[in-house]
Amino acid sequence: MQIIPLRPVYPDSCIDDMLELMLQYPVFFYKIRKLKLRLFNSSPSYSKNFILQMINLYQNLKQISLNSSSFPIYQSLLLSKDYNHSSSTLNTIILYDLNFKVITNLDKLFKQLNVLESVHIIYCDLGTDFIQQIINLTKPLKLKSLLFNGNKELQIVESLQLLLQKYGDYLENFRFKVGSNSFISEEQQLLESIIKYCKNIKFLDLTVIDSTQIIYSLLNFTENVKQNLNHLSITVYNNFGRLSYIDLSTILLQNLGQLLPLKLEYLSLTLNIKYKNDFEMFLKNSQNTFIKKLLINNKGSKDDNKEGHDIHDFILSYLKEYIMKKERIKYLAIINFNTDLFSFKDEVKEFELYNIKIQKYCDLFIDSNLKFVEELEDF
Repeated sequence: MQIIPLRPVYPDSCIDDMLELMLQYPVFFYKIRKLKLRLFNSSPSYSKNFILQMINLYQNLKQISLNSSSFPIYQSLLLSKDYNHSSSTLNTIILYDLNFKVITNLDKLFKQLNVLESVHIIYCDLGTDFIQQIINLTKPLKLKSLLFNGNKELQIVESLQLLLQKYGDYLENFRFKVGSNSFISEEQQLLESIIKYCKNIKFLDLTVIDSTQIIYSLLNFTENVKQNLNHLSITVYNNFGRLSYIDLSTILLQNLGQLLPLKLEYLSLTLNIKYKNDFEMFLKNSQNTFIKKLLINNKGSKDDNKEGHDIHDFILSYLKEYIMKKERIKYLAIINFNTDLFSFKDEVKEFELYNIKIQKYCDLFIDSNLKFVEELEDF
């Protein structure tokens, strides 16, 4: 694999010299199969010209990952009459942080890629024109990832529904944020389409904001895709008052456990654990599920605990009773009131006696959906 991160941290002359030197050895590029190209708007124009020459040397490129600045370079090359290398070899393309509203000829680009098997769209602005171009393709676009960074796509919910209707069966990785008071109706429409058309979700990343109504639809969605689900991340987030935050967390803990599949590779919950009975119910209801990596981030504060219980103690107590002694997980990471369980050495040793490794939360947490998708594709 070749990684080209042209960041503005090197002097322009150094980048220029480096690329020019690489181009003196064209045979170096012939057998490269994977390319991760990261350009930034401040990358000098002559560097981009060198990269254009360099990409033209690839003859067996199979996988490529592009951002908003590198995509136009590759697109212009692919659409040129003098280039046909990757059109018959490229099977995977990852598109990150692109604004498709200002990009044209996308339908022509995808038509050129004859053996394309996986398309991953991560944190991109779609737009109705882009969606229509994709829908009109005669050859199915195998859309594997659709990861939204916010909820502004709800403004074009009808187009999204058509996109999911045509390509939802290919979708495996999905990220979405719901709970905006401005788009309640649109959220319900989109969720209904996701539940109806997307049956093969493996990676699901959901954020819920200030809405007890929408969380039940999300739970229904989770149950609907559990046959293939292996990565699940749910974040409960509150903009205004703590009451809704706690209520959402309670609903999640009381209802999620019984909906989980028999096995999960990764489960991450970010929420406010106030009542010990809620947490115990979640652990009881999920006893039939083996979770390789379990992460819990309790974002509440000690002031939320009005029952006089030490939340840290009862979380640990229930984990030991329902998970540790039954060896239901392999890796565990917990942050409680901004305190990482990894810092409690005695607890770490106790869990190790049951073949459970306590890890730092930041080490186990998937903090980059782009990195996750690239690792899925063996970048």
